[in-house]
Amino acid sequence: MRQSSLVVVANRLPVDDNIAPDGACEWRRSPGGLVSALHAILEHTTATWVGWAGTTGPAPELPDIGGISMRPVPLSEDDFAHFYEGFANSTLWPLFHDAVEQPTYHRSWWDAYQRVNRRFAEAAAEVAAENAVVWVQDYHLQLVPALLRELRPDLLIGFFMHVPFPPPELFMQLPRRAELLRGLLGADLVGFQRAQAAHNFAQLCTKVLGLPATDRRIAVGERFVRTGAFPVSIDVAEMEALSGRPDVQARARQIRTDLGDPKYVLLSVDRLDYTKGIEHRLKAYSELLEDGLVKVRDTVMVQVAVPSRERVEHYAILRDRVEREVGRINGEFGRVGEPAIHYLNQQFDRSELAALYQAADVMVVTPLRDGMNLVAKEYVAARVDGGGVLVLSEFAGAADELDRAFLVNPHDLEGLKRSLIDAIDCPKPELAERMSAMRTHLRDHDIRDWARNYLTALENTGTLADRLTA
Repeated sequence: MRQSSLVVVANRLPVDDNIAPDGACEWRRSPGGLVSALHAILEHTTATWVGWAGTTGPAPELPDIGGISMRPVPLSEDDFAHFYEGFANSTLWPLFHDAVEQPTYHRSWWDAYQRVNRRFAEAAAEVAAENAVVWVQDYHLQLVPALLRELRPDLLIGFFMHVPFPPPELFMQLPRRAELLRGLLGADLVGFQRAQAAHNFAQLCTKVLGLPATDRRIAVGERFVRTGAFPVSIDVAEMEALSGRPDVQARARQIRTDLGDPKYVLLSVDRLDYTKGIEHRLKAYSELLEDGLVKVRDTVMVQVAVPSRERVEHYAILRDRVEREVGRINGEFGRVGEPAIHYLNQQFDRSELAALYQAADVMVVTPLRDGMNLVAKEYVAARVDGGGVLVLSEFAGAADELDRAFLVNPHDLEGLKRSLIDAIDCPKPELAERMSAMRTHLRDHDIRDWARNYLTALENTGTLADRLTA
């Protein structure tokens, strides 16, 4: 087993499995933002990615992807049900997203979470060279930093939380709150999307563990754990290049034709998740139709809802509710050949998404809570024509940066309705100015900038430069 000076630990490996016509399984680099961010850095050092390959059973043998060694971690069907669908996505996910749905607690899920986190930590310890840097990702693996520090005290350990980190009054509900905090404190640097999340973490470390803490560092015995906000971004250049392709632009024109060439196309692209505010958005649009403020022939809404965690009960219930509401709206307001809402519950490739972004006059991104929401950033980057307008929830991390969007409280239906109308009616010079400012910001704060900023901060907690060149 090759040992690496930089190890990334994430729930999933940066690969998608595809079945070839002859039945063989092919492994390809996936389009995920994290691997795009790290690729330019990883290619200059011996790097390994530790993660689950996406199928239960024994871990497959994988080739290097873009020069990065793959170290798959196996998950059994029981692990998947209790660790992933259970503690990670039925306990932590809803709690970390303002308890939009009630979190569920089962002791067997916690046992699985501990077991799988230890497996990831052991895998990372195995492939990390002496004095290596290990960067652990997200809420699935909050115990890994402390477990890894026990196994390999020589390592420099970073952790980044991609989802929101809840305020004390919510986090305190967790039966295993102290263990999770101690797990995170095994890192040298704990990064979050927003400064408020770092503040929440510091408050909890003092309240639950009695540790001296500020929003920038926490004293743990004789060492300090650094914290901070590092807003994640996208590969802006990749999205601009994709959106500038003639075939993608032709597809965008065809989409508008297929929609009946309306005056306005409103678009939402979400995972089918109860945190995304899909039902609130549909309700607001329905009332606009009822009030006569938008008309079906002139305005079309496209809702893309990518399937997500369909074995988890909350998600199956949500899908039924959303599909019933779309059917009700189309039945009440649609006409033959002119539905009020085009609802698409399927996966889309990157080029089709880029075409959808260019076809949309108004992008409606209104989650009830989101760590960042990269769809908002993708839409802005995709509008190489300078057009379009973004309606964005103030509860998405992206709102801190894309403040020239029409910011809304998605719980306020009247405010959401007003913002949709304001976005539709906004003069073109103002829309161009808003989009130009946001595009400039994104070019200066892309995914590579995020990775550099985080790793530079991690370097300041130790001797990262020496470790990477050792």
